[in-house]
Parts: sequence; C-alpha cells; structure tokens
Amino acid sequence: MRLLPQLFANNRAWSAEISELDPDFFTRLARQQAPRYLWIGCSDSRVPANQIVGLLPGEMFVHRNVANVVVHTDLNCLSAIQFAVDVLRVPHVIVCGHYGCGGVLAALRGERMGLVDNWLCHVEDVRRQHRDQIDTLGSEAARHDRLCELNVVAQVLHVAQTTVAREAWARGQQLAVHGWIYALRDGLLRDLEVTVTGEAEAAATGAALRSGTAPAP
Repeated sequence: MRLLPQLFANNRAWSAEISELDPDFFTRLARQQAPRYLWIGCSDSRVPANQIVGLLPGEMFVHRNVANVVVHTDLNCLSAIQFAVDVLRVPHVIVCGHYGCGGVLAALRGERMGLVDNWLCHVEDVRRQHRDQIDTLGSEAARHDRLCELNVVAQVLHVAQTTVAREAWARGQQLAVHGWIYALRDGLLRDLEVTVTGEAEAAATGAALRSGTAPAP
C-alpha cells in the first residue's frame, strides 16, 4: 500500500519516450513555463485537460474542481486565474465542462452526497435560474446535458466578472474567456459559442443567460 511501482514505471517510460522524441524537452521546460491557455475544468478523471487537446506539459495552465465551478469567494480558483492572467499573461481562459458530469447530475436530482453538497449548491443555483427551460426537456438525459451546458456558460460569466479579468481588459490586455464542453461518448469537444473578450460581451452573455437564450452546440 505504501508504494505504487506501476505508476513510477509508467513515469519512467513516459519520460524516456518524450526524451527520445525531443532530447532537450525537459531542459527547456525546467527553465520556464509559457502557456497560452488557462483551463478551468472538472476534476473528473475521464477528462484529462492536456491530452484531449493534444498539448504537452508547459502549454496549458490547469485548474480543476468538481463540476468546473468558478465562485467569487474561492481563493484557490481566483489565485489560479490571477497567476495565469497577470503573471503568465495567458490570452485564453477555457472553461470546459463535460456531458455526464456526476456533480451536475447530483445538482439536477437534488441528491445528497455529503460535504460536496455545499459546493454543488452553485450548480443548483444555475438549475433554479433555468428551471423553466430545463424542465420542459423530455428526458433526464436531455435535462442533464442542458444543465451541463448552462453551467459552463454561467462559469464563463463568473470568470468575466472577476476583478482579474476586468482589470486586464481595462489595461488593454488581450484576454478571451471561452466556454466549451467535452463528450465522453466520442472524446470530442464542442464549442458552446460563448466567448467573452471584454466587459460589453460579458454584459451580453449575462443578458442571454438570464433571458434563457444561452447557446448550445
């Protein structure tokens, strides 16, 4: 139980493979990180950020939590956003949810799972805000899918509302916040066609979310 030899063996094999393809890769990587993207995604083990977009270590800064939620009082998430935007100067923030999210399903059903219920209250808020739209859908699977999508749109807006994003735009820094969703069934990403590049677009996204006209892929 104290040792996990298979994981160390996997690591050695991975390191050797990368070094064979690019002998200087780890030397360059150790000198600095210069990612162009901040990925805010779900903690789900089936959604590995770098792999599904084909990026190597050093090319994407990653923050993950249950149900890819951005909360204005979560200093962990806000610190990741601030470091990525202010220090690393990433031009793109990607909020990526996924279909089949267990946290979103629990929020949809009102299930109780323990301490995480407090965290999923934020997804329940999205569900309540869009109850009329969600409840008209004919199956639980359809309602689950739509709540996964709406949750991403809501979190894109939350990123855009942070002081970090607003101050970046105020000083003329290029920053785009994107909303994507990943399908476990085929391994493909869908663009939710929600991209915010400034305060005006943030306001328009908020208006669309409140009016029930948030887009779907």
